[in-house]
Amino acid sequence: MEIFAFTLDVIGKILIAYTALAVHGRVRTEQKIDASVFKAMRWEKVIGISGIIFIILGYLIHVSIRF
Repeated sequence: MEIFAFTLDVIGKILIAYTALAVHGRVRTEQKIDASVFKAMRWEKVIGISGIIFIILGYLIHVSIRF
């Protein structure tokens, strides 16, 4: 169970890092913010929120194991 919690935490952090890098890369490549960039940003927002949820779940599992 400890490994599962740690894995969720790591996946969450990777998803959040990917989201930040993807948004910056997309804006740099496109040189403007248009409909396609906004569409990509919405998808990356979902990925970022998923990452946050994974981090929270990993934390809750860690806490429940300790107590």
